[in-house]
This record gives sequence, structure tokens and C-alpha cells, in this order.
Amino acid sequence: MGKTTTTVNLAAALAAQGQRTLLVDLDPQGNATMGSGIEKRGLKLSVYELLVQLATLPEARVASPSGKYDVLPANRELAGAEVELVDLVHRETRLKQALAVHQDEYDFVLIDCPPSLSMLTLNGLCAAHGVIIPMQCEYYALEGLSDLVNTIKKVHANLNQDLKVIGLLRVMFDPRNTLSNHVSAQLEQHFGDKVFKTIVPRNVRLAEAPSYGVPGVLFDKAAKGAQAYLAFADEMITRVKNWKE
Repeated sequence: MGKTTTTVNLAAALAAQGQRTLLVDLDPQGNATMGSGIEKRGLKLSVYELLVQLATLPEARVASPSGKYDVLPANRELAGAEVELVDLVHRETRLKQALAVHQDEYDFVLIDCPPSLSMLTLNGLCAAHGVIIPMQCEYYALEGLSDLVNTIKKVHANLNQDLKVIGLLRVMFDPRNTLSNHVSAQLEQHFGDKVFKTIVPRNVRLAEAPSYGVPGVLFDKAAKGAQAYLAFADEMITRVKNWKE
């Protein structure tokens, strides 16, 4: 649903506007790490070591060579953390504890979670103040949205009372598609101001960028997809500023 693409491009767009940004890759596939230009196979330390308290954030983070933001990278080792975390104390809040010590160093911390509700995703939701939901305007996506909102409500009630939905971002949007326009209108009607005004279109240049290890907003700044994510960064900065006030 454009989850990792959104995280990487939002991080790069925020950094381009002078925002101190950290991207946390919580997916064992490490796609956000690779999309930021970092070779996941050569990592000495990663978010795995952070979660099992074998490393601190300053030790594990890496600077994106092209994006001017920091990355807490991930690779296949992170899959083992799922099993190990089950038996650890405060297993749901390991990431939150590690980030809290360094929260004044960043304006934005973006967490790219796995696609399923796992112990890693739960760590992300417990550490976060809010959730951005990227979604395609299709009916199957609406079904998934309902489940995700219910999960967020449960985490809010039991583990993280600061957690809320920041907004819904329409991605891979095709304005020629009648169904897309219909679902988009439904989202606006049901969620109102929670739907971001920015709409990210289907864009080949965004899809090509990860293979070069460069965020799409830097790979081709003139592309419609890149322009959309730059506009989304503006909207996020404004929304979070108003949120804090």
C-alpha cells in the first residue's frame, strides 16, 4: 500500500526542509534501509541490537548518504527479535525506551512498521504519538483500514494513551479510475479533516528510485510523485505544529 515508499520519501522531504529526521526501519525485509541508500547486508549494528539492548541509538544509527536524515536500519536479523522479545521484560516498549533518551535530537521520528500486527509493529505503535495510514482507494483497502483503526484503538486503550491517527494519505491514486474517485470521496465524507489534502499519484519514477538507493523526491524532483511527497511534508509540518499547539 505504499507504506515504505511513503516513509522514505517523507523522511527525505522533511530533511530537505531542514527538519531533523530519523527513520526507524522495523521491517525485517529492510526495504526502507535499502531505499535510503544503506546496504543492509553490511550492517554491523541495527535496530535488532537496539531492541535487545546490545546497542544504543547513537551506536546503531546510520546517515542516509543521499537523504540527509538518520536511519535506524534493519535486516533479516530482525526477524529473530520476534521470538526473543516474547520473553523479555517490557517487550512492547523497548523501542520507546530507546528513543526517549534522544527525543530532543529530532523534530520527526518516522517508524516504518511490518505489514502485519507483530511484536515489532506493537513496539512501533507504543513508541509513536500518531499513525499515518497510506492507502489505495480500493474496497479491499477499506476493509483493512477498519481493522487497523480498531487495532490502534486497542493499543491506545491498553498500552499508549498518546497514540492517535494523524491522518490518511491517498497513494498510488489514478484520477481516471471511477472506483478510486468514489472511494476517495467516501474517505473524505467519513474521516473529514483526518484525510490529508495531498494525493500521491501512481508514478513510475517513485517505483524506480529504490533500485538506485535514492528516495524518489531526490531521484527525480520534477516527477509528479516527488512533488506530491514534498507537498505532503509541508502538510505534515503544519499539522504537527497545530497538533502540538
